Amino acid sequence: MSNTKVEKRIRRHKRIRSKIHGTALRPRLAVFKSNRYLYAQLINDDLGTTILSANSKVADGKTFSEKAINTGKKIAELSKAQKIEEIVFDRGGFLYGGMIKTFANAVREGGLKF
Repeated sequence: MSNTKVEKRIRRHKRIRSKIHGTALRPRLAVFKSNRYLYAQLINDDLGTTILSANSKVADGKTFSEKAINTGKKIAELSKAQKIEEIVFDRGGFLYGGMIKTFANAVREGGLKF
């Protein structure tokens, strides 16, 4: 049985992905968090294409939380421009807390519905 942090996260992510699926009308918002940055992309799983993406490398803010909030607002703004109102949230196997929760709340404040 694998017990490293990464292997546990991958196992959780596989379990999540077996239950959720993004479409053109309701794409999947996939999130990946490294130690330094947060990456997010809207994916249409029917076609296997990325609709749009954003990351915290270019986001304003000093702390990781400020960058996560700004990245969430940017994803919401870009998706509104593409007339996307609803999404399916894919936390990527990460626990829903900390930066993932901060990012998700910023996306909700931006006007997207989960």
